Formats: sequence, structure tokens, C-alpha cells
Amino acid sequence: MNLDVKEIGQRLKGLREALDMTAEEFAASCNIELPIYMEYESGERDLTISVLKGIATRHNVDVSVLMFADEPRMSSYFLTRKGKGLSVKRVEDYNYQTLAGGFNNRKAEVFEVTVEPKNEDVEIHHSIHTGQEFNLILEGRMLMQINGKDLIMEEGDSIYFDSSLPHGLRALDNKKVRLIVVVL
Repeated sequence: MNLDVKEIGQRLKGLREALDMTAEEFAASCNIELPIYMEYESGERDLTISVLKGIATRHNVDVSVLMFADEPRMSSYFLTRKGKGLSVKRVEDYNYQTLAGGFNNRKAEVFEVTVEPKNEDVEIHHSIHTGQEFNLILEGRMLMQINGKDLIMEEGDSIYFDSSLPHGLRALDNKKVRLIVVVL
């Protein structure tokens, strides 16, 4: 299992224990079925951004605390230097680097995402989460699938969409893709 997923599970367990809650109480408070919650906590199941955001909101912590183990400190601004954002590989297909993780009470999650090229026979990982999402391609070309629709996006292209629709992407031309992702 992905080490980052295991670490997120450990931080989730730490939050639950800090709140002096049983696994049953914590899962119920987040409206998550206990067996699924236990898979999250043990690092056997990956959490979507939406699930992490829901847990963070419910328990009044910043989502970056769960994702990156970095307690946010700034409330007026937070500067992220090039290549210095905290990084996590949430799912096998994408590497996330937070660009706003140190800002308290932010309204959006902002990431630089890198997608490595994969064999076209490998199935595209699709996500579904509440809210909306904005993507801006910084480098490369990619296939973006939204609700069964294929869109080819190139450097400089952007898209804003309902993230409750199944969506996923694949790097094209056997080259990595870098993009900015804003999740609202």
C-alpha cells in the first residue's frame, strides 16, 4: 500500500485519539460506515479530497494537517516557493504538491499536480467528490475525461467543472503533465 495513504491513516487515527473518540463514534460523526472508516485509518483505502475535507470540516482542523502533517500557521498570507510545497502521492497516478497548505481557514485546496505518463492500456483513475474544480495545464498534453466525455488539453488550457461527475486524466505523448488544480 502507498506509504502516503498509510501516513494519512495514522494522522486520522491521531486526530480521533486526540478527540478521545472511539472509531465507531468518529466514523458516525463523519457519516462514514465503520468498516470503510477502519480501512481509511489503517491505510488500506485511499481517501478522496472530499472525504478528507469533510472530516477536517467536521472536526475543525485544516485538511492539510491530515494530508501533509503540517500544521498551518498563517492567516494573512502564505508564500510557497517554487518546488517547496508539501508533497504527497495520494493515488498511484498523481503526485500532489500543496500550494496553500500553510494558510488557515482557506476556502479552496490548491495543488500543483504532476501526472507521469502511463501505458495507454492502464485504466484511468476517476475521482468523484463534492464541489467544483478548476484545472490549468502548465506543461504537457493530457486526456481529461469528465462524465464519459474525452477532452484533449494542452499547455495554457483550463477547465472548470462540477467535480461530482466522474473525472480523471492521463498524460499524453509519453511526457509528464503538470497542472494547477483548485478544489472548491
